Amino acid sequence: MPKILVVNGPNLNLLGKREPEIYGSRSLEDLNEKLVLLAAELKVELEFFQSNSEAELIDFIHTKGFD
Repeated sequence: MPKILVVNGPNLNLLGKREPEIYGSRSLEDLNEKLVLLAAELKVELEFFQSNSEAELIDFIHTKGFD
């Protein structure tokens, strides 16, 4: 089964909480749940990672062995 890595960066954990009049009321969890449903339809596996630290994001991606 194909696997897709979904990497969310700084402040996306605040979706739905911070300035909803600009960014909307859906949380990152809400969006991830929609992605899970779509992934099931498409028969792909998802892995999620969110960090507010750019260094952690880069380190995480490097652990996945992408060239």
